[in-house]
Amino acid sequence: MYRSHSCGELRASHINKEVTLAGWVQKTRDKGFMIWVDLRDRYGITQLIFDEERTEKVLMEQAKSLGREFVIQVIGTVIERTSKNPKMTTGDVEVLVSKLTILNSSLTPPFTIEDDTDGGEDLRMKYRYLDIRRTPVRENLIFRHKVTMEVRKYLSNEGFIEVETPYLIKSTPEGARDFVVPSRMNKGEFYALPQSPQTFKQLLMVGGMDKYFQIVKCFRDEDLRADRQPEFTQIDCEMAFIEQEDILNIFEGMTRHLLKEINGVEIGEFPRMLYDDAMRLYGNDKPDIRFGMQFGELNDVTQHKDFKVFNDAELVVGIAVPGGNAYSRKEIDKLIKWVKRPQVGALGMIYARCNEDGSYKSSVDKFYDQEDLAKWAEKTNAKAGDLICVLSGETNKVRAQLSALRMELAERLGLRNPKVFAPLWVIDFPLLELDEETGHYHAMHHPFTSPKPGQMELLDTNPGEVKANAYDLVLNGNEIGGGSIRIHDKATQAIMLKHLGFSDEDAKAQFGFLMDAFEYGAPPHGGLAFGLDRLVAILGGQETIRDFIAFPKNNSGRDVMIDAPAPIDDEQLKELSITLDNKI
Repeated sequence: MYRSHSCGELRASHINKEVTLAGWVQKTRDKGFMIWVDLRDRYGITQLIFDEERTEKVLMEQAKSLGREFVIQVIGTVIERTSKNPKMTTGDVEVLVSKLTILNSSLTPPFTIEDDTDGGEDLRMKYRYLDIRRTPVRENLIFRHKVTMEVRKYLSNEGFIEVETPYLIKSTPEGARDFVVPSRMNKGEFYALPQSPQTFKQLLMVGGMDKYFQIVKCFRDEDLRADRQPEFTQIDCEMAFIEQEDILNIFEGMTRHLLKEINGVEIGEFPRMLYDDAMRLYGNDKPDIRFGMQFGELNDVTQHKDFKVFNDAELVVGIAVPGGNAYSRKEIDKLIKWVKRPQVGALGMIYARCNEDGSYKSSVDKFYDQEDLAKWAEKTNAKAGDLICVLSGETNKVRAQLSALRMELAERLGLRNPKVFAPLWVIDFPLLELDEETGHYHAMHHPFTSPKPGQMELLDTNPGEVKANAYDLVLNGNEIGGGSIRIHDKATQAIMLKHLGFSDEDAKAQFGFLMDAFEYGAPPHGGLAFGLDRLVAILGGQETIRDFIAFPKNNSGRDVMIDAPAPIDDEQLKELSITLDNKI
């Protein structure tokens, strides 16, 4: 038996008991006549003590030889600690060691295995197995486990069945780039790793499974950022014989369950917001509603004077920054510089101060009088002491720019409290999205999304106006889940694929298996998928998913610990009938 107790388990009630512990040496303190060793495992830290009066000389010498991260086993007696440590759960006791076994020695770690480490992110990712020993990383992984278990518990109690779907599938042209896998048995042909189990879960509904879920790895070969990895985990769900309201109720219930069980937070009904309203009021389809600063559209109160910047704009829009009138001119200039960065792309920013005496002072007083500025304040809900920030330009671009400014200001003002949770549903998305470069439409979600009832005929006359029977669940300004009611008959699916530019031959080649299945009594069905990595991070009070993944990739999509991706042997390439052109 390597241990009778964990290193986080011992309390005053164990005093005078003999125990066996095993773990890693966190640190040692050698006073010559007395040595203390902090022994760590997953459960906590226990202080060990060796002293000349009660410890054999050979054992003292052994203790002196211990280095950081040595793996050891000790047998000893629990005694009361002279200097108690209230910050440790085991701080009332220590173990007087009678036997020490070194199970494995250790090199000096490249960074300190402590909560506040001296290791940079790249170094810690290279030695991720050491980073996992640190309490914050370990606790994040345990937290992820708790969330996953609560998801499984909730869905199982709601009658969902977990079914595994294939990882080696067929590549399709929709969505992000696929990771492809060459087939040795079928030379010149390739599998793709799934971006989602979309078609398979629909086939499970055809198969009568009724309620399906899966916590599943998905893969997308796309550019990375803090909340994106080439491989990620979804909570993938599908239901048959349902309407949109049924799905919203089930997964609103799951989110409410997680917030209560994991965070101890009670949430009432989730607000619902039309996609068009989200874009108009917040400039994006995943608004953070923990704070205000809704957009005020100002065209009708700005485009009546000789200010060409506003008169030439498709949209003039502003927000009121609470307490922003206290900003100095230098601070406002920094804001203007911030919105002009390439990442935001604004050409400039107009502002108006709302003074405590009810007067206004703007950067365009030459063109607008007090009556005009009062209307700006009314449109943006600005109050005395606020600052009105105004951007103008092409509608879609300026909304995105002001949305970025709104989030930046909220961060600076401390309005994005990670312990406050504000979920909402965004519904009635456009079915199709216009690619401005090609002039063609593509599916905003995926080609299996059903249009809202009664809107199918609009595909021929005004495709951009067709609304999808789709919905996203947003939490604290992050999309944590999204889904739709699916098309479940072959004729409608064929029409949809035609409008997305598929010929009959291409549609059959890519999705014939699904359309054939629809001819065998496919039920009405729909579903939703949560991004587990992002959900866990937000519930954990963070927005960077890497901290909650055991072995993440870096921003270049590399695993620096195992050095992947990497070249493969020429013989493997030959078996796969792959030749590499070094010029490509």
